[in-house]
Amino acid sequence: MTSSHQGTRITASGGRVPPGGTLSAPTHVTTDVFPPAKRLAMWREIYGRNIGKFDIEPIGDAPFHADVTFRLLPGLGLATGARSDAHYRMTRELAARSADNVIFAMVTQGLGIVSQFGREVKVQSGGAVMLSASEPSVCTLLSHGRFLTLSIPREAVAPLVPDLGAAFVRAVPEKTEALSLLMSYLGILQDTIAFSSTELAGRVVAHFIDLAVLAVGPTQDSEWIARRRGRRAARLNSMKVEIERHLSREGFSVVDLAGQHRVTPRYVQMLFETEGKTFSQYLIERRLARAYRLLADPGCGHLTISAIAFEVGFANLSYFNRVFRRRYGATPSDIRAAAGPRDER
Repeated sequence: MTSSHQGTRITASGGRVPPGGTLSAPTHVTTDVFPPAKRLAMWREIYGRNIGKFDIEPIGDAPFHADVTFRLLPGLGLATGARSDAHYRMTRELAARSADNVIFAMVTQGLGIVSQFGREVKVQSGGAVMLSASEPSVCTLLSHGRFLTLSIPREAVAPLVPDLGAAFVRAVPEKTEALSLLMSYLGILQDTIAFSSTELAGRVVAHFIDLAVLAVGPTQDSEWIARRRGRRAARLNSMKVEIERHLSREGFSVVDLAGQHRVTPRYVQMLFETEGKTFSQYLIERRLARAYRLLADPGCGHLTISAIAFEVGFANLSYFNRVFRRRYGATPSDIRAAAGPRDER
C-alpha cells in the first residue's frame, strides 16, 4: 500500500532516472505484461527492490497481480493503483536504504492493515494512514484493494504536524473532508500529462501536502495556511469539475453550484476571485471552449451552429456569436469553415 520512490523514477523498461529539472509524465507498470509464471518474481525486482523497498508475500492461491501508476513531482512522489492480496514487508535492512520520507497512504477500495512502531491499524475503504518510509513496517492490502500514496520528505511535514510520531499509524476516518478533497484534486494530475513549469508543479505539491496534513491534524499555524491554500484549491478544482458536468444546463448558476457543495454563493465567488475572475466569467470561458472544440471537429459538421450554442448552454444565439468572436477573434462560422467539409454520413 505504500511507496517510497521519492528519490528515483522507474521507467517502463525498468531503468532508473534521477530527478531533475524536467517534470516527469506518469509511469505505468503492470504485471500483465510479464509472463504469468514470472509475475511475482519480476514485481519483486521492479517494485520491491527498485521503488518501494519491500519483501512481497502474496496471500492465498489467486494469481498475483499489480497495476500501479507513478508520478514524480518536485518534493512529492505519487502512486495510484491496484494489487492482489499481499503483505508488503519493509525489513530493518530495507528501511535503512529508504529515503527519509513520510508516506500518506489512502485505501480507495478494499481493506488495508498497517503495522509499525508496535502499533497496528485497519484502514477501511476511503480512509488513510500516515507512516514512516525509513522504519520497518508491514502493509497489507486485502479484498482486491486499490490505493493512493503520497511520498513526502519528512522535513516538509514535520513542522506542520504537532507530534509527527504520534500521527504515525493512526487511522484517518473515511469521511474526513480533506480526504475527499484530496481525491478530487487528483483530477489535476489525470488531466495534465506534464506541467508547463516547475512553479505550477510546486503549487500542486503544496496543495497535496496541505490536504494530507489537514487529514492527520496540523499545528494551529499550519492549519490556517493549509485551509487557505490546499483546501481552497481542492474545493475550487472540485467545483470546476462540477461545472464541466453542467455546461449544457441552461441557467446553471452560482447558487446551484453553492448548493451542491453546501457553501454560500459568496464563498464560491471568493474562490474564483483567487484566480482573478468571477464564476460567470469562468462558466462562459468553459462553454466557449467546448463550443470551439465542436465547431473545429469535422465529425460534428452535421450540427448547426445554433445547435452547438444550445448544446453548451447558451440560450441566445446572438449573445453566443458576440462573446465567441470577442474570445477567439473569429466567428463560429469562420471556425467551422476552417475545420473542412462537413461529415455527410
